[in-house]
Amino acid sequence: MFENLSLLTLQQYWWIIVSVLGAVFVLLTFVQGGQTLIYQIGKTELEKTMLLNSIGRKWELTFTTLVTFGGAFFASFPLFYSTSFGGAYWVWIIILFAFIIQAVSYEYRKKPSNFLGSKVYEIFLVINGVLVPVLVGAAVSTFFTGSDFYVNEYNLSQWKNAGLGLEAALNPQNLLLGLSVFFLSRILGAQYFIATIDDSNIVSRSVKQIKLNSVLFLLVFLSFVGFLLTQQGFAVNPETKQVFIEDFKYLHNLLAMPIVLIMFLIGVVLVLWGIFVGAFKNNTKAIWFTGLGSIFAVLTLFFLAGFNNTAFYPSTFDLQSSLTIENSSSSQYTLTAMSYVSLLVPFVIAYIWYAWRALTKTKITVAEMEEEGHKY
Repeated sequence: MFENLSLLTLQQYWWIIVSVLGAVFVLLTFVQGGQTLIYQIGKTELEKTMLLNSIGRKWELTFTTLVTFGGAFFASFPLFYSTSFGGAYWVWIIILFAFIIQAVSYEYRKKPSNFLGSKVYEIFLVINGVLVPVLVGAAVSTFFTGSDFYVNEYNLSQWKNAGLGLEAALNPQNLLLGLSVFFLSRILGAQYFIATIDDSNIVSRSVKQIKLNSVLFLLVFLSFVGFLLTQQGFAVNPETKQVFIEDFKYLHNLLAMPIVLIMFLIGVVLVLWGIFVGAFKNNTKAIWFTGLGSIFAVLTLFFLAGFNNTAFYPSTFDLQSSLTIENSSSSQYTLTAMSYVSLLVPFVIAYIWYAWRALTKTKITVAEMEEEGHKY
């Protein structure tokens, strides 16, 4: 089946898979968003314990998805992996460190021998909740703003900025997307608390946080979209494969791909509807509307960056070093072999769905937290 597909079709297929993983990761940052809300929503030790047990049962999903995302990128587009993860390594090291302190915090926060005290580990969780969405969002935004690197004729890359990736977070446009992911994660986190915790005070405070963070999210996200659709982009000549600057490139991409445009509009509507029913209806299903909408929106960003003759990882140091899905991919043989493995993805998703339902079948209550047993 897959061996009959052209190399370009396989490259596009794997760009879609990578995009899906990136979009699911953004949905799962509700864990990070929830961690940053523990002091705004949890006013007592018991309430904080309820909050952290709610999201603590899912904390591994975000990290696992990010690792899978990186692994898929490594296997399908190895030149991007070596360029970004090797050159902008300070960003990825900080993200990795943030996940390390998250794992340690969930493990030891409630241990009797915890000599640092619960508050230290709670602060670690807040740090994780801030750094991961902001830095990952900023890193993805470099798909549109570019990075300072050079790739020679032997496909060896060199990073030409002393910041080694940290400069991405200082770019206003990159920071806008990073903050968009951050505030979206807080909205998703508050909606998850409403869906999984049976406590009127927590629900009431979660509603307030949805309203506040929704205003901030819309402000920064619409600003990012405004920059994106009016900026110059990195286009590729389909015949010569030369990279050149094109005015309004990403707006042109959006208009040239009607399905992507429809996907983006559906995503925006779903996010707005999820925010509305969560903030004004206390709807326990709000996270699914917002989550699905965010998946569509993130898919749109990835498709705008990678399709329609576009360099998805542009170099501002040397335009012709920019990476496309064609010049950075694995061989046709490798992509074909991996494509058969990708057929297992639906089964993995089904297992995740089953585990998710099992872990959230009953809401967390005060009585449950007062019982003896494992608690985060």
